Formats: sequence, structure tokens, C-alpha cells
Amino acid sequence: MTNTHTVPVSLGDRSYDVLIGADLLARAGETISPLLKRPYVPIVSDETVAALHLETLTQSLEASGIECGPIILPPGEATKSFKHLEELLSALMDAGVERTDMVIAFGGGVIGDLAGFAAAVLRRGVDFIQIPTTLLAQVDSSVGGKTAIDVPQGKNLIGAFHQPRLVLADTSVLGTLTMRDLRAGYAEVVKYGLIDDFDFFEWLEKNGPALIDGDQDLRAEAVRHSVAAKARVVAADEREDGQRALLNLGHTFGHALETAAGYSGDLLHGEAVAAGMGIAFDVSVHLGLCPADDAARAKAHMRATGLPASISDLEKRNSLSVPDTQELIRLMGQDKKVSGGKITFILTRGIGKSFIASDVDMDQVAQVLSKRQAA
Repeated sequence: MTNTHTVPVSLGDRSYDVLIGADLLARAGETISPLLKRPYVPIVSDETVAALHLETLTQSLEASGIECGPIILPPGEATKSFKHLEELLSALMDAGVERTDMVIAFGGGVIGDLAGFAAAVLRRGVDFIQIPTTLLAQVDSSVGGKTAIDVPQGKNLIGAFHQPRLVLADTSVLGTLTMRDLRAGYAEVVKYGLIDDFDFFEWLEKNGPALIDGDQDLRAEAVRHSVAAKARVVAADEREDGQRALLNLGHTFGHALETAAGYSGDLLHGEAVAAGMGIAFDVSVHLGLCPADDAARAKAHMRATGLPASISDLEKRNSLSVPDTQELIRLMGQDKKVSGGKITFILTRGIGKSFIASDVDMDQVAQVLSKRQAA
């Protein structure tokens, strides 16, 4: 395919490719057809994505002789629930989905997580294809096989590892995102630089504003670089038994903030992660692990690209009422990375120098959170 980048995710007999490029939706039929046992595939999407892009996808599939049955769900994080999981599974069974069929997850991270989890449990596991339509989903959630729903106790606590058979990341659809959604996705792009790639962070400092403003080549390069980074980590640690946990930089704090916000549109996942990364840098500085200049630089870049970098930013920009310190710590205690009753944090010794910390003094964390990170 012309101007299409292919990033392999190497997992033995569960390996698959991530295809990245413009106008992949229009060619989806010819790409997907060889993977199907029969010419039928249900498409799981949400109302927003369906209104914008479903016709392009269905026309491409039908042109390749593939029958497709769209299942359209409400948009938003609240859709990642037991209620909508049950509705989706019922719809897939009513549609006659067989054990050897595939399901297409066509949308952002919410649809990818929900449809992927439904595929993981339907008939004890059917294959699925990710077609992510947001920047966040293209660079992060569509790759690596994590699928889940949210519950009142916390985010992504009910789920399964279930790798897709293919990921189609059509970068041209990013042009239909709201600026807020695009910036939220950019938080996950910045994350890769902050974890272990200082050169990429410098590239983002130079190119991030133009990328957000609409430069297609820069967007494609950011997606390619981010996917390649995640693919390397997933190939080495598929089930997050070790270094894959580094990809959760900012997420322990961010998930607690999302849970406190009730998974509402008041706080997007990427916004919570951005604030969470700012908190992680501030905790690292407070513990004497990270130079204050690096924390200031990381937070300055996020703010320069329209992202929050602190609890204080969230309270001002999103008009959120963030819970007090003890409630945030209680919510962090529900995190999936808790082991032996202790919260595992991703902290940092500087930009590009993140590490896993499993024995952090929670009193020190509380001191940082109580300041609401005004700086």
C-alpha cells in the first residue's frame, strides 16, 4: 500500500501488523478480506464515529463482497460498562456471530476496549480487528491486547488480554477530531518520550504544536513512532509482568482522577493521564529522584500544547471538583498494579528515565497531592 507504514507486533502465533497511513478505511475491504473465514463481519462503533466514517468503511467492505452488520453504541467512557457489554454480546449473538468469525472495533479507546473484551469472552474467544479513530487509540489502546470495562471501584478492573488480528490506523480520520480529543490523544504520544526516549521528547517539543494544528506528515510520524515503541514493549512483556508497566506512566494517578470524575465527559482519559504524569514528576522531585528542571520542562510542554499538568490545572480548566488527598489515595488503592497491598508507581529520574517503584512512602505522595501542584 502506498505511503503506508507497517509496524509488526511480534508475539509468536499471536503476531499481527499495525498498518498506519492515510485513507486506509477506503481500502479496508481488500485488507481485511484475506483474514475472514466467511464474507461477514460485524462492526462495533459509536454514534459519533458512525455518523462520520461508517459509510466509508461499509462501502469498502461491501465492494470486497463482505457483508457487515453495524452495532452502534452511545459515545463516551460510560459505555465501558457491564450494561453495554451485555447489550453488545446479545447483539453479536443475535447477529449469528460464529466462533471462526471476526469482530471489527471501529472507534476510539472506549469502543476498542469494550468490543475487544466482548470478542474475548464471546464463545470463549473470537478474533477481532482494531480500526482506531482517535489519536489516543491509534498510538496506545488499540495495540497490545488490553481489553476491559470500568466498574464503580475503578477503571479497567474487569477485562482480559486479547490480541487483535490486525490494526488499521487511518491517520486521515484524525482531521475530524475535536481539538480537545486530539490534545487528549497527544498526552499518550508525549508519554513515550517521557518514559525512555529523550530524543523523541525533543522532537515533540519542536513539532508538537504543528502536529496538533494539523500537519498530516507529523501526525503520521508521531503515530508510527509511538506504535513502534509500544510494539517493542508488548513483544517483550505481553501480560505486563515487568517492564510493560512503564507504559502506565501517569495512569495510577490519572485513573484515580477518572474514577473520581465518574467516567464522565468532564475529564477525558488523556487529560487525566497528562495531569497524572505531572504528578508523577512532582512526586519524583519531592523524593529527590528527579531534577526539578526536568519536571518543569515536561509540564511546560504539556501546558504549551493545551494539556493539564497538575490537579490545579484540572480544577481550573475542566472545572472539576477533585477529591481530597485521602480519597485520591483510596482510589489509587484500586489500581490493577497494587501488589501485596502496596501501590506500584511509575516514577522518573528525569525526562526519558522512568522506572517502576514498588515501595513508595505514601506519606510523601500525600504531601505532593495535598499541595494540588499549583506550580
